Amino acid sequence: MKNKTGRYSAYIRPFSYVLDLAIINLFAYLFLSEVLYSLYFAVFISLSWIIISLNIGFYEVYRFTKVVAIGNRILKQFALFTIVCFAFLGLYVKNSNPQQTLQYTALSLFVIASFKLFIYYFLRKYRTLYGGNFRKVVLLGSPKRVAQLAAFFEDNPDYGYQLIKTFNTDTDKRLAIQACYDFVKQEKIDEMYCSLFDLTNPQVNDLIDFADNNLKILKFLPDNKEFFARNLKLDYYGYIPILSLRNIPLDDIINQVLKRTFDIVFSLIIIFFVLSWLIPILAIFIKSESKGPIFFMQMRNGLNYKEFNCYKFRSMRLNEIADLEQVSKNDPRITKIGRFMRKTSIDELPQFFNVFLGEMSVVGPRPHMVSHTEMYARKVDKFMVRHFIKPGITGLAQTNGFRGEVENDQDIIYRVKYDIFYMENWSLLLDLKIILMTLVNAIKGEEKAY
Repeated sequence: MKNKTGRYSAYIRPFSYVLDLAIINLFAYLFLSEVLYSLYFAVFISLSWIIISLNIGFYEVYRFTKVVAIGNRILKQFALFTIVCFAFLGLYVKNSNPQQTLQYTALSLFVIASFKLFIYYFLRKYRTLYGGNFRKVVLLGSPKRVAQLAAFFEDNPDYGYQLIKTFNTDTDKRLAIQACYDFVKQEKIDEMYCSLFDLTNPQVNDLIDFADNNLKILKFLPDNKEFFARNLKLDYYGYIPILSLRNIPLDDIINQVLKRTFDIVFSLIIIFFVLSWLIPILAIFIKSESKGPIFFMQMRNGLNYKEFNCYKFRSMRLNEIADLEQVSKNDPRITKIGRFMRKTSIDELPQFFNVFLGEMSVVGPRPHMVSHTEMYARKVDKFMVRHFIKPGITGLAQTNGFRGEVENDQDIIYRVKYDIFYMENWSLLLDLKIILMTLVNAIKGEEKAY
């Protein structure tokens, strides 16, 4: 399971957004004349600030980001924000005062930059003095090639990386890699850094598989400025280049906020405008055909492999193997109303309560029964990668024909491929497309909807 050490610092980013928007609007109200300030101007500068910051990465500040890079982003934000303010006032305000506008943008950016740098240095000091907000890391490679990165971790505790152990590949490379695997799992290491120069392609692939299947972050240390064809993310720790294996859009707190906001709004719409009247009606049909509860709850694995109760309308008669065996075609356990609900996917609607509670998302990899998750994790490579993000009511795999019963290994292999593609290419537009495709498929009916 992915360790949560040090993850709470991500909440600083949405706080920074709110704080900065409050500053530019407050200063506009206080320091601009009534001729210049208006409600339209307030809305315009708020939207402009967000759009500019997203395009230049103003809030993309990590523990390894250099102060020079932060200063560069501050200057870009200041320049572009000043230009759009002048453009708005020049077009829509007669007799605008350029000096007053420049003073407003300069004062706003000065205060915002001060807060930004304060938070940056505060976190670094917090890591140094109290050892908080850290991530446990290991190194794998020849000592002479990883020595510089090891020294960086040791000399810069303010970055929040705690080097636990280095595994030497100069002696017996295979034993060193295996020892690294065992240590990472036993000591709950957060991140693995490996020297690419010291590894063969099969060993690199094995490391990737290990990291994926155990929910560990894997990063590579390139040698001699080698060029790689893969679309990897390159960062710098000081002047040391570091390659990250996978860039997951939903690791970004802004994307998380967007997706969570969408999930809450969408789930509330379904709960109040659909489930509020549908539950009593279905309750009558479900109860009239078979004894038992209206809802069926089943333990499934979600984000970071955490178990949760997944809700569904009960579509089967009570049976002792409901948590062990998947539903098959013409399954005798399914009731008449249950067959209709499963065919139209209505039985999945109570999962919007899971979405509202934050256990699931509207769109994401479909969660499996705990027993099946453990089985697939042993059989299917990279199956565990699906648990880097929240499970969904519907997903990309389901809209491409891989839903319902897993009849053979290819079904689950392709499901995992689609899930990983979704995870690495997430966008709000992709979510909307998947929801639309799900509705179309539900209306048309699907072969494996039973």
